[in-house]
Amino acid sequence: MSVFAEEINTTIEYVPNVEDRCNLHTLAEVYRLCSQSEGKSKATIFIVVSAVRYLRAFLHANGLSTAINQIGIEQLRFFSLHLQSCRKFESHPYTKPQAGHLSGHTINDYMRALRAFWSWAQAEGYIYENPFVTLKIPKAPKRLIPTMSVEELSNLVGAIDISTPQGYRDYTIVLLLIDTGLRVSELTSLKVDDINLERRSFKVWGKGAKERVVPFGVRLHKALLNYLTFHRPEPATPRTREIFLTFSGELLKVRRVQAMIKRYAKKAGIQGIRCSPHTLRHTAALLWIRNGGDVLSLQQILGHSTLEMVRVYVNLAQSDIEAAHRKYSPVDNMDLKSPTRRPKQGTARPSLVPNSQQQRPIC
Repeated sequence: MSVFAEEINTTIEYVPNVEDRCNLHTLAEVYRLCSQSEGKSKATIFIVVSAVRYLRAFLHANGLSTAINQIGIEQLRFFSLHLQSCRKFESHPYTKPQAGHLSGHTINDYMRALRAFWSWAQAEGYIYENPFVTLKIPKAPKRLIPTMSVEELSNLVGAIDISTPQGYRDYTIVLLLIDTGLRVSELTSLKVDDINLERRSFKVWGKGAKERVVPFGVRLHKALLNYLTFHRPEPATPRTREIFLTFSGELLKVRRVQAMIKRYAKKAGIQGIRCSPHTLRHTAALLWIRNGGDVLSLQQILGHSTLEMVRVYVNLAQSDIEAAHRKYSPVDNMDLKSPTRRPKQGTARPSLVPNSQQQRPIC
């Protein structure tokens, strides 16, 4: 029996009657199997199942029903308020609770995940009415997008020692993140077969299993060619086709790349900004706009389904232009003479001589 068949049988055996089929615990497992069969990403499935698990724990702790057909808009509102009072990592199995409450973005993510779960349950026929039709989800606060200056990028690259194979790999990774704006998960999943060195482009699988082609520049082309030719370790298995590997030939993990960027940022003395692969992605997008790139090409390169996120970079670049103009305005920085003004006909031109010095009339 295959692993999938065992999973399906386990789920079916766990559901002895109709009432248990409406339980959140059971439905979360059914949702997970359905989503896997539909090809949804692991990250999407994880956030939805986690949100359902947190909701179920909240309802159980307060003596409320965990059957989906018994959960209405009031219970969901109470859960939203509960999230706003939760501390960070309060129910995490491996991390101790931290100071401060859940961020607005985290709460928004959980509630949107529950909305997606309820929509799925309605489509599958487990419920007839969806409380999220009328329930308003707390909006995520708008945060300033952190970006790095060109000087900071230069210092970051300069902190890497390329005399070792690992150092040259890290150098190539940093150049790639700056030049293409790839997500770190997209970078770690890049395979040798995805590179077209002649056309200087990658074939990238992004969110929602969407494929796109991302071009790269001459300097990155040279770095990739050197890395693949001289510095890439021998893969641990013949099936390992990923570009970036560890010293032992294993797949490079996302957290390892994040820790590497953070380590080089500390070595470069970069302070006042959270230096991460995603920060490099934001910076790459902003530099594209500053250098005169168009928004439609940027949307394609970043893999955004809409222009909404791209507009944020455009507005950020526009604010930079406005700030620069306030500082370097041609007129404001010129010592101009005051213009003359011709008096209107029929009106006397005002005298510039003080009244005390003006000649008095004889009579």
